[in-house]
Amino acid sequence: MVEKARRAPVDSDERGNPTPQWEVFVRNEAGDPMRHVGSVAAASATEAHEHAGRLFGWYAVDLWVCPAESVERFSTRGLAADAEERPDEEANDDDDDGSDEPRVYKETAGASEVNSL
Repeated sequence: MVEKARRAPVDSDERGNPTPQWEVFVRNEAGDPMRHVGSVAAASATEAHEHAGRLFGWYAVDLWVCPAESVERFSTRGLAADAEERPDEEANDDDDDGSDEPRVYKETAGASEVNSL
């Protein structure tokens, strides 16, 4: 069975750098998906592209930068989750998002069955 992830918005963390932050995405070959590879600090998109190209985009066919402040982050864990890891059972006991959508999906060959918890 596969459990549907419950993600919540993650508060953006102040990185302690007054220079605007840019998230960097690359595609290594045509037809590949874009993937996030890191972030850079730069005053403009042009400068961010130059930094990102030197750091992450040596062989990329596409390199995208976007303002970090425009990226909405959602996660099944908070930023401090690595320090305070909770067992799955404890984390799921009191989580009720009020959704009617099933949480557990049973994988079968050719078709899927949905089980409500």
